[in-house]
Amino acid sequence: MTPAAPARGRFITLEGIEGVGKTTQLKRIVSALEARGVDVLVTREPGGTPTAERIRGLILEHGDEPMPASAEVLLVFAARALHVDNLIRPALEAGRWVVSDRFVDASHAYQGGGRGVPRAMIEALAGLALNGLVPDATVLLDAPVDVGLARADGRGDRDRIESETADFFERVRARYLELARDEPDRFVVIDAAQSAEAVGVAVESAVHDLLDRFNKTS
Repeated sequence: MTPAAPARGRFITLEGIEGVGKTTQLKRIVSALEARGVDVLVTREPGGTPTAERIRGLILEHGDEPMPASAEVLLVFAARALHVDNLIRPALEAGRWVVSDRFVDASHAYQGGGRGVPRAMIEALAGLALNGLVPDATVLLDAPVDVGLARADGRGDRDRIESETADFFERVRARYLELARDEPDRFVVIDAAQSAEAVGVAVESAVHDLLDRFNKTS
């Protein structure tokens, strides 16, 4: 008798502007899931696979040649197509849960809100690269831009996108919040202006709520 295929894993993404503490809270999410017996694969964007990581370098480096918004969004989605087909989808189909530091919402926020790339263009590229893949849940760490950038100042050298102006990040944040308002069932918005410990408590609570919800629908 052929063994039953494993149940599809869940896909959780983590989003937010610079300085909101994604690295710290990603670890909290993973720890909370593993404490409940979940097999977790952790990844990031841009990147996640060897070729996608090389594209990440092109996107984030301070190069001598200007990077138009059209080239940036195309590179991001090229990396994402590799990421989805070669890492995320196979893991989900094998029953693993995937937690990604950024996904397609980052393109709507950074290339759309920040750069002004039309939403229709981003959605067309998403249709090509994602082939219907949508996160099961997205945790948005939200903080005022001045708070986030003040924290980011202590991290040393900034990459090309981290070096953008406060106005750029205001547009990015506004688009993130717009996305969250449009899809309240998918997004969990957490006030990241709190202390790291308070944010961590909120993140862990959100993860447990998501697990309970997923268990009811599985």
